[in-house]
Amino acid sequence: MMMVTRSLQLFVLLVCSLTIVTIECAKITQNPNIYNVTKTIVHSAVSKGAVCLDGSPPAYYFVPGFGEGAKNWIIQLSGGAWCKNVSDCQDRSRGANGSSKYMGLQKFEGIHSKNKTANPDFYNWNKVIIAYCDGGSFTGDVEHVDPATKLHFRGARIFTAVMEELLAKGLKSAKNAILAGSSAGGYPAILYCDRFSSLLPKTSRVKCLVDCGYFVHFKNPVLAKPWQSIYGGVATLQESAKTLPKSCTSKMKPELCLYAENIQQYIKTPIFIFMSAFDNIETQYTLKGNIYDCIDKGTCTTSQNNYLKEMRSDFLNALPKGNNPKHRGVFIDVVHHHTCIIKRWTPESGIVVHNVSAPKAFADWYFDRNYTYLIDERDLPLRNKL
Repeated sequence: MMMVTRSLQLFVLLVCSLTIVTIECAKITQNPNIYNVTKTIVHSAVSKGAVCLDGSPPAYYFVPGFGEGAKNWIIQLSGGAWCKNVSDCQDRSRGANGSSKYMGLQKFEGIHSKNKTANPDFYNWNKVIIAYCDGGSFTGDVEHVDPATKLHFRGARIFTAVMEELLAKGLKSAKNAILAGSSAGGYPAILYCDRFSSLLPKTSRVKCLVDCGYFVHFKNPVLAKPWQSIYGGVATLQESAKTLPKSCTSKMKPELCLYAENIQQYIKTPIFIFMSAFDNIETQYTLKGNIYDCIDKGTCTTSQNNYLKEMRSDFLNALPKGNNPKHRGVFIDVVHHHTCIIKRWTPESGIVVHNVSAPKAFADWYFDRNYTYLIDERDLPLRNKL
């Protein structure tokens, strides 16, 4: 009997110890700045033909604001590359980037954090992330659906349908509002910036934010070729010319108007551009192979570094000029990274240029405290430490 009791005591102690360890581990791994949000399906969009690649309704992720932020909104257009031909788009339609059927929880962090310490300027705002499921940077508006592929190219309609729902949720009374876009969502944040502003009261402070989505048209044909292939395919499949500014398409081919540099000058609403001069999606798509790896390993050859310097030069020349930072704010670093308003957007983790962090630079610019046009002068990339 004594042996049984002793064994039971040891078992209980072991369970308790494991429980304590589990609880402590949970405390360590749980990040108060990150929380998961479930999708909201826009069922009303279907009757308007505003659907994902596979014909499913679009979706977004929403967290209501509170306190003094209850009438302030930040709406982010998600990124996720592009599909440039039917085969690519069919593959895409079988996953979350082409169908709301497969969309799961969305992590909210960085500029979407509810933690005042981590996100002092926007923690209590209404926050929305619009899911990206059209493969064409929200530019498509094709009525015909091929019965053989059943693909829908309706990204422009998705933007309109989601905006209508958000306006009804309170966006129409916004005091402050930001339309942001990351990666492939960066271009439509510029494209729709004026339209977004026109939906809101004239008394609202409305500005737009491009997070690592300002991809440029390189002068060197070797560097330009991958992007010409992508944008040429998108413009054709999505019939993007219907959505793009006529001020641009009247002067050049539609695929050239998918470069942000060729439309930003037509937008009247203030825009802030945040990007690395050595964005790691830009280097992946443009340079491919070991030249991408060499940056993160610090083993680039002189020839490879010359390519990188050429890309940086073209990128900086394609930016809006710095004579009016109130209208066009800029924060350009040299870290080899891609997108930051989610992962790297706290006072401690923000990338710094000239002793100013990106989150502070943008917040000061947005609230008219200081107008930022900051560019890191270094001509070679720093390895990403994320």
